[in-house]
Formats: sequence, structure tokens, C-alpha cells
Amino acid sequence: MHKFTLGIEEEFQILDSDSLKLHSQMSKIIDGGKVFLKERIKEEMHQSMVEMGTNICENIGQARDEVSYLRQQIFELAGKEGLAVAASGTHPYSHWSEQLITPNPRYDVLIEEMKDVARSNLIFGMHVHVAIPNREEGLHIMNVARYFLPHLYALSTNSPFWEGRETGFKSFRSKIFDKFPRTGIPPYFGSVSEYDEFVNLLVKTNCIDNGKKIWWDIRLHPFYPTVEFRVCDMIMTVDEVVCIAALMQCIIAKLSKLHQKNQSFRSYRRILINENKWRAARWGVDAKLIDFGRQEEVAFPTLINELLEFIDDVVDELGCRTEVNYVYQMLEQGSGADRQLKVYEDTKDLKKVMEYVVAQTKKGL
Repeated sequence: MHKFTLGIEEEFQILDSDSLKLHSQMSKIIDGGKVFLKERIKEEMHQSMVEMGTNICENIGQARDEVSYLRQQIFELAGKEGLAVAASGTHPYSHWSEQLITPNPRYDVLIEEMKDVARSNLIFGMHVHVAIPNREEGLHIMNVARYFLPHLYALSTNSPFWEGRETGFKSFRSKIFDKFPRTGIPPYFGSVSEYDEFVNLLVKTNCIDNGKKIWWDIRLHPFYPTVEFRVCDMIMTVDEVVCIAALMQCIIAKLSKLHQKNQSFRSYRRILINENKWRAARWGVDAKLIDFGRQEEVAFPTLINELLEFIDDVVDELGCRTEVNYVYQMLEQGSGADRQLKVYEDTKDLKKVMEYVVAQTKKGL
């Protein structure tokens, strides 16, 4: 069996420890962290964000250890500077116009090209890379895995507030990101050459300088032999991160297994998958998603059970049954968005929401 190794990237909010507002001071944390974390800590466009990325992990157990270690490190580094750290897809009450942009030629070009669309993109996500046997198989897997993006997204929803308002969405992050070009569910590609021609055309016509400026919810990574899931909000707790990453790893492994046997899972059109993505953003784990095969609405827990059935024969091969089964606890306790909204309902105080998020970000470390 091919080794479906993993890598997880998390985008953390850097906060003033009193107001718990976003604080444009990530350079202090980056400078301190580079010494021993090297490439595992990175700056982002906004100075109130720090990205932490794991090494390549052989299995989900290693991924848990890495994610936990990196969270401990960022809390320590921030604490030394009198700052706090939070894991959420948006900040409930900070305003994008008050955030400083990191000086960097790459970000300068983005700002020059996209103006306020780039400046206002104050959102935080989790990306998961899963290794693939080769690009041909990777593209086939990407085409089919698109169907499961709304399922994973609903579980990750963790951005119900924006600029001091309750948005009515469980994930408002994707609505902000929709303003960018080349985002959302990717189209279907018939072959790697068709995919490469598309990317080359965009490069040739100065739309992008390389494939990294294609920001789809899932993509064949332009430089690594991985499929990269980019659909998720930044997730509150380590347990939730590890559960969703394990589900992603299992989906890739299962689709690879089917491909090796010349079997497949139906590939659905992007416009249909988009209907489910919209429902996931609006209602999260309370959504009814559409089962396109049966042409009917289905309650989200039913679809999760079907997903677990679908991947069941690879779960033990990958050694992640405990992690995958944590999804039942997630359904019971609600997503990060549900829990943020519950705190707000109880307190009517967005700062209390942030206190809760900070505490949850540390949970289990």
C-alpha cells in the first residue's frame, strides 16, 4: 500500500492579551520561532497571523504529536511577548482595515493587483496535504474527492462572526474568500495534460506567476506530490484537527484503492457540489445536504455515517480508527461555530467568545 503521508498547516490569530483583538506583532513570534522551528513557522500577509506547518508525518499519530507540539510552541512564543493565540476562521470583532500588511514583495504584488479584496482577506484556515502515488492518479482522486468537500467543511465550520456581527453563517470565512479569483470547488479535469495546459495558460497570460495562486478548496499541489485540502476553517481543538485530517487521509486512500482496481466513485458536477458547500457554510453540522444519487436532502449525520462506511476498509490499514470515530463526538458537541454561538447566546459578549476560543485552542496540550 502506498504511504499516504500527511502534512498539516494551521493559520493562528495573534491577539493582544488584554482586549483579545488581533495584534499586528507576528514578527516578534516569527523571529523567536525561526531559531528552532525553521520552516515550520511562517509569516502571512497580515501581521496578526502566523502559520505553523508540521513536518511530513508517517501516520495520524505523528500528525497529532506535531500539531500539539507546534501549538505549545506558538503559545510559548506569544506568551513571552505578552500576546495570546486563537484558532478560529475569523476574528469576531477586529476590523481588517486596522491590520498591518507584512512587508514582502510577494504580498506587495497581491495588494497592488487586488487592492481591498486582498487587504480585507483577514481569514484563517487549516490546510492538509496527503501524499499521492503520482500526478495522474492524484488528479483522478481530486476530481472525485470534490464530492466530500462540503462534508469536511461542515465539520470544520468555525467563523460565525465578522466585524462585530453575528453573520447567520456557521462559516463566514468562505464568503470573504469568495471575492478572490480561482477559489472554491475546482472544475473537473479529464487529464493531467488538460490541467497543466490550464495552469500554463494562466501563467502565460499573466493571471498568475505559478500554480500556488490557484486557491481552490482542493488542489494538486504545484510543487509537492500531494493533494491539498484547503476548504476548512481554522479549527479550534487538536482533537478536531486530527479527526478531520484522518478523514481526509482515508478519503484519499480509499479513492486510490478504487482507482488501482479500476473502480470508481461517481464524479459530480461542480455546480451541484456548490449547492452542498453553500448549505455547509450556512448551517454547518445542522445542514441537510443533497444526496445527488438519490436526488433528495439528507441530514448531515446520515451522510457522515455513509462516509465512514465508505472508508471503513482503509481505516485500520492507516491506523486511525480512534481519530476517525471522534467525528461522533464532534456531531454531539457541535462544530467550533456552534460552540462560539452558544457562548455568545449565554453572555452576549464577543470578548467572552474569544476567551473561550483561546482556552479551546490550548485544550489537551
